[in-house]
Amino acid sequence: MSFVTVSAKVRRELWERLKGYGVNISEVIKRSLEEEVRRREEEEARRLLGEASKRLRKLKEEEVVESVRKSREGR
Repeated sequence: MSFVTVSAKVRRELWERLKGYGVNISEVIKRSLEEEVRRREEEEARRLLGEASKRLRKLKEEEVVESVRKSREGR
C-alpha cells in the first residue's frame, strides 16, 4: 500500500483548539476523506441504478421472457 501526503491550510486558532482537545488531526482528515469517497460512490451507484431502471422499464415482457428462456437452454 502506498501513501501520498495531503496538506491543507487552516486558521492557527482552529489548529490550536484542535491540539488543545488532543484531536488527532491526521485521523480526522483520513476519516473525513474516506466518508466523502463513500458518499460519492453511493451517489454514483444510485445514478447508475436509476439509468438502468429507466432502460429496463422500456423492455417488453416478451423480450425478457425470451431472454430468460434462451439463458436456461444454454446451460
